[in-house]
Amino acid sequence: MTGRIQKALSGFYYVDVGDGAPLTCRARGKFRKTGVSPLVGDRVECTALGGSEGVIEAILPRRNAFERPAVANIDQLVIVASQAIPRTEPYLIDRMTSIAALKGCAVLVCVNKCDLAEGKELCDYYVRAGYPTLRVSAVTGEGLDELRGTIAGKLNAFTGNSGVGKSSILNALDPRFDLKVGEVSQALGRGRHTTRHVELYRLDGGAEIIDTPGFSSFDAETLSLELKERLPETFPDFAPYLGACRFVGCSHTKEKGCAVLRAVKDGEIVRGRHESYLRLYEELKDLKAWNT
Repeated sequence: MTGRIQKALSGFYYVDVGDGAPLTCRARGKFRKTGVSPLVGDRVECTALGGSEGVIEAILPRRNAFERPAVANIDQLVIVASQAIPRTEPYLIDRMTSIAALKGCAVLVCVNKCDLAEGKELCDYYVRAGYPTLRVSAVTGEGLDELRGTIAGKLNAFTGNSGVGKSSILNALDPRFDLKVGEVSQALGRGRHTTRHVELYRLDGGAEIIDTPGFSSFDAETLSLELKERLPETFPDFAPYLGACRFVGCSHTKEKGCAVLRAVKDGEIVRGRHESYLRLYEELKDLKAWNT
């Protein structure tokens, strides 16, 4: 039978096979030998062993896969941010949009807590950069209907820096989630992550959601050789200018005749986006194949 992995915990995989309670599975030993592990979001072939137990026989072809957090087949990355406490630094979002582009994921920037801080500045920043952007409030419900429509029919991974209200948004979308919500430290201006494992949830209306532990989980993904080699193309707002530079192999950092730098100077590319590009470029420039 075929199903999708909803949760992975302590070596067990909980597979939705479409007939009620998930099948609690172990993976065949062959996966350890090949170094490939089943991930939440994977579509798998499994065999029932009786009762609610089973074994995973094969992983069906993936759309994409992330190592940290361990998820697969993501259609859309929903990046939850805030201009209230804790205030989200755009660079953190820009790292995520870059990774999403590398993995072939769509991106939705979701600015939460607009009941505390309007969030217009952050929204305008990402609208100008070309990303779908919503202002929402998990407290008042503002923007949640539009969010439901934007995530419908997709497998969405929710991520964001701690304290921005990912779990609160999910609880507001469907109280049956009953996810634990952490408090934000007023002194430190950040929250405490409440998501400890990766799990797939379903909403009425056809949306599937994976709640993840947050930005820090993606750090290993950011520093990859593939991202170094493809960094400019992971900034879609650079796309109209790539290939128009004076020199082949332009790094878009300081070269004369760089079309990207000219677009930044002319206000056609958000300056902060290019600053994020430069920070990522500096992080990645000395990365060698043997470091990855």
